[in-house]
Amino acid sequence: MASQALSLLVLLLSAMSFSDAGSIGINYGRVANDLPSTDRVVELLKSRRLNKVKLFDTDATVLRSLANSGISVVVALPNEHLASAAADQSFADNWVQSNISKFYPATKIEAIAVGNEVFVDPKNTTNYLVPAMKNIHASLVKFNLDSNIKISSPIALSCLQNSYPSSAGSFKPNFVEPVIKPMLDFLKQTGSYLMVNAYPFFAYSANSDKISLDYALFKENSGVVDPGNGLKYYSLFEAQIDAVFAAMSALKYDDLKMVVTETGWPSIGDESEIGASEANAASYNGNLVRRVLSGNGTPLRPQEPLNVYLFALFNENQKTGPTSERNYGLFYPNEQKVYDIPLTQEELKGGKSAPVNGNMSRILLSREVSKTSIGQTWCVANGNAGEKKMQAALDYACGEGGADCSPIQPGATCYYPNTLEAHASYALNSYYQKKTRGTGTCEFGGAAYVVSHPPRYGNCEFPTGY
Repeated sequence: MASQALSLLVLLLSAMSFSDAGSIGINYGRVANDLPSTDRVVELLKSRRLNKVKLFDTDATVLRSLANSGISVVVALPNEHLASAAADQSFADNWVQSNISKFYPATKIEAIAVGNEVFVDPKNTTNYLVPAMKNIHASLVKFNLDSNIKISSPIALSCLQNSYPSSAGSFKPNFVEPVIKPMLDFLKQTGSYLMVNAYPFFAYSANSDKISLDYALFKENSGVVDPGNGLKYYSLFEAQIDAVFAAMSALKYDDLKMVVTETGWPSIGDESEIGASEANAASYNGNLVRRVLSGNGTPLRPQEPLNVYLFALFNENQKTGPTSERNYGLFYPNEQKVYDIPLTQEELKGGKSAPVNGNMSRILLSREVSKTSIGQTWCVANGNAGEKKMQAALDYACGEGGADCSPIQPGATCYYPNTLEAHASYALNSYYQKKTRGTGTCEFGGAAYVVSHPPRYGNCEFPTGY
């Protein structure tokens, strides 16, 4: 009884830890010539239960594919249009009519990023930013969309004069009066939020002799105390975000919220790009997801959940610059995972560990407790087991195991997404349900595990029993 009570307590604590979680979205860049069709991309997003996506333009094909998908979308007015949008209200009106109102509300556009990292734009578009934001907002008002669609603009951390320690965070003085304060005023007046792009990878790679890799990757570490405010940080990401909060606070904008519109870690880099590796990318992004879905904010703003868009959905083979630029994707263009990480609360609750840093305890969810307490369970493939193990498990389930694998044959209802993990998950679950979810029937030598929420790959519904 004591063991059962303890297990129930673990479930209660885990439910509490996810109650006010932040959100995870993903950036869908398309600087590549080998990406899947936009319809396939939407199915991929659905299969991973990613319901927030950020674009870098307003491509009509993408927006049409996202229509009626339930996925919230952040679109962008590219930097090259800032001057026109700032100078001409009719340009802003026409742009909103052609790129926003034409697709909304079927496509769930929730925000417009006016420009991107404008302060470091080599074409010097900074002075156009706030006038362009105001004109686009005025256009939204004309089309009665301003209460549903927010306006903001992603800033890079390079706009900070100081970022260490976090408590000393401040904006570069030459930006403050001309653009930072007017932009923050506009965000406050319109009930919007600041968009921030934060990449701990860059800071670590340039200062690997001073910054702990564990600190950069959200791994267990002794923490760093900010001498200015006495707060203790367990990750470089949180320290960077609080530096921006401190910079806003120094200008008396303590009540503005923030969304991290880009963050990520490359899986491959040049020799000079210290820290770029598949293992480190998996650690950073996986631990960040766990951190975000814990519901805790940063040390400076602990009550505000983090909302983050990972960069990026795919590796993009036509991006210029160092090797890392082409290797931030969570997926290859063939839709295979570059590495396997949890992306949703359901995946974390299905048996993967919750956040480990800050004042959060390590909470491990018991799959057996989930099974007895919640009732229905499913069996899914373990992407970390490797292709060889997953293929062997798939072959056994569809062969000797007698699983019904007809739905994953070409042309059948569960053929897409056509990935080994998706097909293996369907087959292993079919076997598991056929065996009435008996103990040991979802092991396959570590190639599978039990989850307590119905898995979904594309539009495929998994069987619940026979």
